[in-house]
Amino acid sequence: MKTWIPDARNFAYLNWKQVDALPRDSTLLVLPTAAIEQHGHHLPLATDTLINNLLLGRALEKLPPDAPVFALPPVHYGKSNEHIGFPGTLSVSATTFMAVLRDLGSSLASAGFRKLVLYNTHGGNTALIDVMARDLRAEFKLRTFALHGSGGVKFEGLSAQERAYGFHAGEVETAFLLASVPELVDRSAYTSNYIADVAKPEMLLPENAPATFAWLTRDIAPSGVMGDPRPATAENGALWLDQAVTKLAAALEAMLRFPDPPKP
Repeated sequence: MKTWIPDARNFAYLNWKQVDALPRDSTLLVLPTAAIEQHGHHLPLATDTLINNLLLGRALEKLPPDAPVFALPPVHYGKSNEHIGFPGTLSVSATTFMAVLRDLGSSLASAGFRKLVLYNTHGGNTALIDVMARDLRAEFKLRTFALHGSGGVKFEGLSAQERAYGFHAGEVETAFLLASVPELVDRSAYTSNYIADVAKPEMLLPENAPATFAWLTRDIAPSGVMGDPRPATAENGALWLDQAVTKLAAALEAMLRFPDPPKP
């Protein structure tokens, strides 16, 4: 898998003596979580994992050289059962996903590390990440943080429809890959589908509403795309990438400085 993680910040490139020399209380370890799943006719199965690696790697480059922040090897597989039925989707259950995160947290805690970031770029994992951040804090006393997606970038120039319902393989994800790995984007195979219409608000919405309905991608999008990739450009991808990594780097620095709770 292609990586943008700087070698000096790749935890797996260290030997155990180098790991043993890391300051346990202050070192911030980042666990990437993503997915291997269908992304329409035009993007690769690894889209979420590639974007995670790209954003995290570029954010790590922005940190001060002496900041003790390291990227753990990613959890490539996620809870992707919304995409089951599309060839290539590799999904694990919620129970399996959470068990893997628990066991990795246990390993880090047993080695004496205290700070862990769960950095996620797959929507199907989001609720589980929030659960596990709390559970790891409670069970292992890890100072655990959750970090999602592009760090809150506004994506200037995105339409209201795409901002609300460009869930999957739409303009943003396509633009990120056009700016970083254009050889993996098939521009001749764009398709567009939306799960809802911002101009026609309904009582029941797919997400982020008091009343929602559960959905599978097959319910909405025969091609697997939820959004419209056609307006995507490498130029916007590069702009949004720069804005995202700036926000993510700032979040990591805040996590690095975050104080331990007072002792009883």
